[in-house]
Parts: sequence; structure tokens; C-alpha cells
Amino acid sequence: MRYRLVIFDWDGTLMDSESRIVTCMQAAARDIGWNELSRESVCDIIGLGLPEAIARMCPGIDDDRALVLRERYSHHFVTADQEPVAFFPGVEEGIARLRENPEQRLAVATGKSRRGLERVFAANGSGVWFHASRTADETRSKPHPQMLEELLDELGVEVGEALMVGDTEYDLDMARVLGMDRVAVTYGVHATNRLMQSQPTFVADSFSDLIDWLHH
Repeated sequence: MRYRLVIFDWDGTLMDSESRIVTCMQAAARDIGWNELSRESVCDIIGLGLPEAIARMCPGIDDDRALVLRERYSHHFVTADQEPVAFFPGVEEGIARLRENPEQRLAVATGKSRRGLERVFAANGSGVWFHASRTADETRSKPHPQMLEELLDELGVEVGEALMVGDTEYDLDMARVLGMDRVAVTYGVHATNRLMQSQPTFVADSFSDLIDWLHH
């Protein structure tokens, strides 16, 4: 196996949640009377922590209004989460293949909150797949590499033994800063030409491509 530890982003990498995030954020913006948010502007911030995402998506918003927007987004997302979101094709099979190796370590580094990640873990039972996880409300938001540094420390893995897998430049850039190998998946929210600026080690057009490359 190429790496002792493989770290996955969640939204847009493992789970096909783009439409839900966009719909809920647009609804939250309407709730507070903000200008209509385009799909592109919401997709641009997927992967960031919620405070950082709102600051980027809604320039000039004051703290009080930003807090209400966060609350409304969370309300819409929790309500929508009653209907589970699907994993991308090949994810469940691919993770199962990786878990066949008892020495393989798997982790999650996500812009979700801890509450949000635990909610999805409980809904589909995927929490048992991973040896560790970090969320944006526990540490610094992507693209700062702190969540990766903490995962390496927790699992006792050197940076050269680890791989970051993600669909946004934020995922790839936090790995690049550390000198960590990184895989860009092209089926998520950021365009391939944008991902290439982060100099990925490998580019995967499907999750199966990633798993095959890891076992090559």
C-alpha cells in the first residue's frame, strides 16, 4: 500500500452533498433578506468552515447577521438531513477494500461541524470506517493545515506516509503546505483546472480510479 494513512474530505469527495448544501445556503440567505446566492458562489466555499465560508460568500455582512445566517443554514440542513444523501459511486466498495488491510489508517478532515459529521456517521454507520476525524469547529478551517497536523500527531504517522484526498483547492492546499501527497478528485465542486494549480500527486476522475491507484 502506498500510504499508511489516507485522509478524506467529506462533502464533494465521499458524499454527493453539493445540491443539498447549495439549496440550504440559498434558503438561509433568503431568510435573512440577503441577495440571492448563485450556485457558483456557494460551491466556491464548500469545504471551508461555516464562519469563513459566510465571510467569503457574503462580503460586508456584519457579525449579527452572519450568526443568524449560520443558524438558518443549520436549521435547513438538519431538516433536509432527514433524507440521507448518497455516497458517490464506488465509495462504499472502495473504503471496504482499503479496510481489508489491518495496517491501513483512514481519517476525515472536513469543513463540517462535529455535530454535522456525527449526524451523518449515525445515519449511515460510516463512523466505524475511520480511525480519526477533524471538523472545522474543532480546529482551524481549511486551507490552514492544522487539522492535518493534528491527525498526523494523533495517529502517529509521518507526513510522508500520508495522503490527502479532496475535491477543492482548500483540501489540496492544506496538504501542499505540509509537503503531503494529495489526490484531486474531479467529480466534486471545483473545476479540474482550479485543482491543478495545487499540483496534485494524482488526479482521479472517479473514486474507483483512486482506489486502483492506491493499490497499483
